[in-house]
Amino acid sequence: MSPHAKLVSSLSLLLGTTITTSSTHWVMAWTGLEINTLAIIPFISKSHHPRAIEATIKYFMVQATASALLLFSSMSNAWATGQWDITQLTHPTSCLLLTIAISMKLGLVPFHFWFPEVLQGSPMTTALLLSTIMKLPPITILFLTSHSLNPTLLTTMAIISTTLGGWMGLNQTQIRKILAFSSISHMGWMAIITIYNPNLTLLTFYLYTLMTTTVFLSLNTTKTLKLATMMISWTKTPMLNATLMLTLLSLAGLPPLTGFLPKWLIIQELTKQEMTTAATTMAILSLLGLFFYLRLAYYSTITLPPTTMNHMKQWHMSKTTNTMIASLTSLATLLLPLSPMILTTI
Repeated sequence: MSPHAKLVSSLSLLLGTTITTSSTHWVMAWTGLEINTLAIIPFISKSHHPRAIEATIKYFMVQATASALLLFSSMSNAWATGQWDITQLTHPTSCLLLTIAISMKLGLVPFHFWFPEVLQGSPMTTALLLSTIMKLPPITILFLTSHSLNPTLLTTMAIISTTLGGWMGLNQTQIRKILAFSSISHMGWMAIITIYNPNLTLLTFYLYTLMTTTVFLSLNTTKTLKLATMMISWTKTPMLNATLMLTLLSLAGLPPLTGFLPKWLIIQELTKQEMTTAATTMAILSLLGLFFYLRLAYYSTITLPPTTMNHMKQWHMSKTTNTMIASLTSLATLLLPLSPMILTTI
């Protein structure tokens, strides 16, 4: 991929995200989503491997369908009410179509089928973009229309997403697929609370982005793509693997790490809304995710290969990468004591 193409695609990605997150008109939001979709395609397909081309085609078709549904939803709402404002979504059919479109964009069950396959066919850095920045525009639209959506439908989809995300991740050996199912599970946590406390959805997304970025950058540094190579990465970068274990446990939501904060707040908010059954179900289902995070943590730090690998320990990596991962790891594991200050922002 030439530097010019990379620059144009990166700037288009930032432009599309900015347009969607800052717009209040449906057509502008749709335009931003389309720019985003077209900008990420060169990043997915840059290796020219058949799996990457397959992932690109799957991604394009799903995103094009979701964008068409979103446009049709906004047009039918404008036809019925005369309003193009995103916050004025009141037509029942439009609300249903928008829920389907956003679910396809985010990878919520039952529209999750494309996400693990696309992540598996993408390079590690592109998989990071797909899991984090590409989810921001749909989350923003969900935030702006949260008061119009059907609570029962969203709660059902959220619980099934958390179930399937935890369950399907149990028997995976490819790291990117495990992180894809982790993302589906986390999207379930965000979807269930978006109607009752939209600010909490944004906080959960920001913390999820922080932890996922740390995990992806750590794995990209050690060139780890599957569990078998994760075992031998310990001999190359022992310190990085130790901090990766903490970040994975934070992503699982174990106290006293950062990842515990959003889950604790979501369960608390659901209990306030007299949804104790849903809160209990979500708490129990998080144990499924905890199992495969523990398995990753176990492979990264405790399991040693049967034969000693003669690798020179990489104590001196790129200074930029080193500093960035160190800073992100600190934030991804140690923010829980700052929760009173974080709570003042929501």
